[in-house]
Amino acid sequence: HVNTMIHRSVLYLCLTITSLAHTRYSPSWSSLDTRPAPSWYDEAKFGVFMHWGPYSVPGVVSEWFWFYWRRNDPDRKTDVEVNDYMKANYPPDFTYQQFGPAFSAQFFNASEWADIVAASGAKYFVFTTKHHDGFANWPSSRNFGWNARDIGPKRDIVGELEWAFKLDGRVKFGLYHSMFEWFNPMYDNDEANNFTTRDYVLSKMMPELTELVMKYQPEVLWSDGEEGAEVDYWGSLEFLAWLYSDSPVKDSVVTNDRWGKGTACKHGDFFTCADRYNPGVLQKHKWENAMTVDRKSWGHRRNMAIEDIMTMEELIENLASTVSCGGNLLMNVGPNRDGIIDPIFEERLRGMGKWLEVNGEAIYGTTPWNCQNDTITSGVWYTSKGVNAYAIVLNWTQQLELGCLTPTKNMALSLLGLEGELEWKEAKNKQETKIVIQFPLKRLVKTEWAWVIKIENIQTP
Repeated sequence: HVNTMIHRSVLYLCLTITSLAHTRYSPSWSSLDTRPAPSWYDEAKFGVFMHWGPYSVPGVVSEWFWFYWRRNDPDRKTDVEVNDYMKANYPPDFTYQQFGPAFSAQFFNASEWADIVAASGAKYFVFTTKHHDGFANWPSSRNFGWNARDIGPKRDIVGELEWAFKLDGRVKFGLYHSMFEWFNPMYDNDEANNFTTRDYVLSKMMPELTELVMKYQPEVLWSDGEEGAEVDYWGSLEFLAWLYSDSPVKDSVVTNDRWGKGTACKHGDFFTCADRYNPGVLQKHKWENAMTVDRKSWGHRRNMAIEDIMTMEELIENLASTVSCGGNLLMNVGPNRDGIIDPIFEERLRGMGKWLEVNGEAIYGTTPWNCQNDTITSGVWYTSKGVNAYAIVLNWTQQLELGCLTPTKNMALSLLGLEGELEWKEAKNKQETKIVIQFPLKRLVKTEWAWVIKIENIQTP
């Protein structure tokens, strides 16, 4: 018994010391910006995003359906299309909230979603808990009658997804949250008061955001809808200080840069800067390219055409160029109102997984190399890991010329997924030194879209 008591005392002391040793952050950017981002995020490189809510019911134009409907600007194509759709299909007194019951989630299966996302090769998942329409995909304690438990699915969608992803264990679970809500009278009143009042934040937004963290413990917190007001109105600094110092996910969570007017591309564990941000050059701070497979919408569109869907070649080019320049790719698909991920989206996701199964060595856990894209041949992006570099070649060729490699006696080149070394030779002229690589017969290689050359014993340019 004495030994047990001593053991417990030592354990308690160790836990206390560990707790005290944890870095605490104050509510200022000068403090928050010193936090080192958890390493898992940079190593992951690839995540999947999903936008799902009542906007999936009309499934026309985009997830901004309600806003375009209310704005009704005759000079804007989006507004005209939405209003024409409503006039043709619904009575004049129909409201956006009446889409709620038809947001059925009839075929939604969280475990199936988790399996499809894992099959894509993604290492993290981000789900819309609440978009700008204010609909909560969880039984929010500050939202009555406009959440997934009270109307439509009659389920805790976020809770089911958290359980499924964490049980599966292959993909980290993250949440998107919109700070503001269209047409919310509390927010509108604060705005009318020039944000000198904070009723919406104190009564609705901040309690919900804190509830999401405490209840579902996301490892990515993807904030949005912040641009209308300053950081002080939102209370972002105080929230982030709590998130990083005291929350249940303080050691593992990563956050983006959308926390108030002027914060994008300036503060956060990773910068998103703007939707579909892909600068094409190396960045000093960790960043993310959040983009969507349907070029026209983040939410589901029932009338999307095949040319609206990004091809596998385009998706892999996005991945290669993003990772080469130090970013992560967050690839969005919008499930339909029944909770089905359309087969065309599933095909794209599984296609990414098929490619990464062969070529993931050139993506996961890599760092940017001295070159990002090749100096001679376009469509070639570089990554590195340890003493090796990788050239991701987007366009098939029988002979490939590369200008970023300085030949060395022991340099070895191989194609991922193919046994043996590739033949290469050095070529010089007055302007440049290059190497010329002989590719194998295409029928011998395993991947259909982009091909990765592993470069061992490299000399940096």
